Amino acid sequence: MLVVFGPELLAFVLTSVVIIVVPGPGVLFVIGRALALGTRAALLSVLGGAVGVGLQIVSVALGVGVVIAQSAVLFTVLKVAGALVLVWLGVQSIRHRSEFGEGELDPVTPRTRTIVRESVVVGLTNPKTIVFFVAALPQAVVPDAGDPALQMIGLGAIFLAMGVVSDSLYGIAAGTARECFASNRRRIAALRAVGGCALILLGIGMAFAAQG
Repeated sequence: MLVVFGPELLAFVLTSVVIIVVPGPGVLFVIGRALALGTRAALLSVLGGAVGVGLQIVSVALGVGVVIAQSAVLFTVLKVAGALVLVWLGVQSIRHRSEFGEGELDPVTPRTRTIVRESVVVGLTNPKTIVFFVAALPQAVVPDAGDPALQMIGLGAIFLAMGVVSDSLYGIAAGTARECFASNRRRIAALRAVGGCALILLGIGMAFAAQG
């Protein structure tokens, strides 16, 4: 059985709601992408991020995530890698803020595959979620209810579904605000730069956190 209904599941869901709703690296990443590239790119970023987080869930269920979380070196490398990706994406948004397609008002955006691939990396290197999974998933397992790994994957799927809905709402809200305020190329370029700055600041914050 993948999910066992009981007090363990309720406690996990309630804790997950708090973790998901309070803006963390994943939410700030989606908002930054929405401001820089628009609603479509934000939703693609949510999709890619979900794939990355899903890989975290599987790794924790199989025991790999515990090894990473307990190794200071590996955990630091993971966080620094994620920080560097965010800074690079932010710099790219600022550098190309004024690039527009021929006859188009919206800036040229990366291809779908590129956006999703970059977002998978960000989701996979999100330290907030991997720490949560290592701490919470084993606690929510019911020992006599079947394979613990399958239970953890099922619980992770619930977390993932809630996260996709929440992050999508954040992305849609930020993308809608972008469309309301951006009525010309200069404003869109400025918002693109703001989104890039947000990603850079997020990356710097993660890098300093990795050193702490």
